[in-house]
Amino acid sequence: MPDRKTYPPVPYERHAFVCYWGKDCGPCGGSTFANALKAKAKAAGITDRCRVNKSGCLNQCDSGPMMVVYPEAIWYAGVTLEDVDEILERTLMRGEVIDRLVYRRTE
Repeated sequence: MPDRKTYPPVPYERHAFVCYWGKDCGPCGGSTFANALKAKAKAAGITDRCRVNKSGCLNQCDSGPMMVVYPEAIWYAGVTLEDVDEILERTLMRGEVIDRLVYRRTE
């Protein structure tokens, strides 16, 4: 078996992407949510280990605002300003999944 290439450590423990535009995410406050989460992360002093970015469409319209947190690949749907503190503390800081926010795809 060939040796695996060794990469340098990643700069962040977690990276959150928040859809801020599109059919649902923009009109439902995706940008406002993303800005609030970024500000709370900065105020909590975790921006050296957790990054929050606005993203383009995550292609899950009718469920927005949407966000995804890596490396765990936690997808949240219908996030609101009321969810910011809980997402920051439980998911970004501790890696916990908030079950009531988890995106569940419907066919």
